[in-house]
Amino acid sequence: MDQLVTAVMEKTGLPREQAEQAVTTVLGLLKERLPAPVAAQIDTVLGAGQLGDVAKGLGGLLGR
Repeated sequence: MDQLVTAVMEKTGLPREQAEQAVTTVLGLLKERLPAPVAAQIDTVLGAGQLGDVAKGLGGLLGR
């Protein structure tokens, strides 16, 4: 998750604490709203350190 937080910090200029809150909030919303099998994959990706693609996708969402 640290890679994702770092990406948010770099893309938005937010301090670490706010970036962590943003990431936690977004991941929580995704887990709540996605179908259970897909939501479970979020934890798998976070646990496996496969955040490079997630961080790139976040940059696209932020228009940067």
